[in-house]
Amino acid sequence: MSFHGYVSVQARGVFALPAEVRRRLGLDEPGAQLEITERDDGVLEMRPALPVPADQKWFWTRRWQERELEVDEHVAAGRAEVHDDGDALLAHIVGLTDPS
Repeated sequence: MSFHGYVSVQARGVFALPAEVRRRLGLDEPGAQLEITERDDGVLEMRPALPVPADQKWFWTRRWQERELEVDEHVAAGRAEVHDDGDALLAHIVGLTDPS
């Protein structure tokens, strides 16, 4: 679903997005923001941006995301085992260390 229409810009630059758009994009959440990029052709691009809790910021660093992609590549190539849950992972580890 997408939106095409007009919104009014008030004197101080304030405008309101339609409620359906705010809900669909999560912009009705506390702290939600819009990233705005002005292109050379005069188009304003807006992207929803939700804040990341401070204790989770590490996960979104470039280095960590590069590592996540590397792991995804290993999994896709069959060079890593994926377990359904923690118990399955622990059973696998025990199996590796228990010679019986």
